[in-house]
Amino acid sequence: MNISVVRPRDLGAAETARWRELQKASPSLDNPFLSVEFALAMDRLRDYVHVAVIEDGGRIQGFFPFERHSFGIGKPLGGFLTTCHGLISVPELKLDARTLLRACKLSVFDFDHLVAGQPTFAPYESDVRPAPIMDLSAGFEPWIEQVRINSPKNLKTVRYKERKLGREHGEIRFEWDSRDRATLRTLMNWKSDQYRRTGRVDRFAQPWIVQLLDECHDLATEDFAGVLTMVYSGDTPVAGHFGLRTATTLVGWFPAYDTEFARYSPGIMHHLHMAEHAANAGLQQVDMGKGGREYKSWLKNGALLVAEGRVSRPSAAAAVHWVGRAPVNKARTIVTDRPQLYRLADRVLKGFGRVRTSVQQDVPPTEPSGAR
Repeated sequence: MNISVVRPRDLGAAETARWRELQKASPSLDNPFLSVEFALAMDRLRDYVHVAVIEDGGRIQGFFPFERHSFGIGKPLGGFLTTCHGLISVPELKLDARTLLRACKLSVFDFDHLVAGQPTFAPYESDVRPAPIMDLSAGFEPWIEQVRINSPKNLKTVRYKERKLGREHGEIRFEWDSRDRATLRTLMNWKSDQYRRTGRVDRFAQPWIVQLLDECHDLATEDFAGVLTMVYSGDTPVAGHFGLRTATTLVGWFPAYDTEFARYSPGIMHHLHMAEHAANAGLQQVDMGKGGREYKSWLKNGALLVAEGRVSRPSAAAAVHWVGRAPVNKARTIVTDRPQLYRLADRVLKGFGRVRTSVQQDVPPTEPSGAR
């Protein structure tokens, strides 16, 4: 077994073709965050992106995309932005994980959305959790019927609010796969506002993340594309989403809505339309990612398994990293496992967001240095 580490940009046509071949051969790898296109987009924007190419008998058996940070700290490609990572390989590939880390010059590798059960990392999985999906393989109607069974009251309420929105603000229409950059900016502005209101860090305050979405939005091939969707009431955008897709799977990534229309439940309304259009476009599932949002429990009709865990080699850097990360990971797991705690944590963060917004509004603008 030979392991070489390169930048994704250094992969040749044969290697990228082999990556796509391996990904398509295994249903568990059908996720755009595992696509070579996503690795290439990340590589154009971040210097710490690498990929291990694993060969045996002169043939590539797998690829391991990763981020290498200071002191050999390894992170999944895309880190906190993504909901799936792992080896893109033949199903039976089993490496010694520490040997893989050594070849990648990593002292530790933390994962929390790894494709569960991969032989190389399975011994290091500390927890395996379901990631809910909308399974559209049988079409839209069987899926919406399951939603009706899951929560008939919620579905009835959302449909009523949609009709009410249409009467009061204009006919409802849905746009699938918008190519308009201004529409994407509208969605980002809503999401930034949501981050601030709920006490979260605004991801779009980092220019490279904005550029990443722009680049993914510009990509549209049979195997990989950025998909921008939007619900309108009349000519007014109300709720939208930007995600990535393979030929058969759409991954939920950045949903948001205009808070002026919050009383109409526009986010759930949007998801119902998105599922219908995804099914009509030939997609077989929408991966909503693991997490504690209640709406997922009644929109789901299936689940994928993702794993949390940690691999490390003996080193001071790995020890320090464990001390800093272990308590945080444990606390996060406890909160997300318990709906009551999750709701409490969410309320606390929203309270912090309101205070922060109020403080920012009360502080007078600072006059630029040298201004007259």
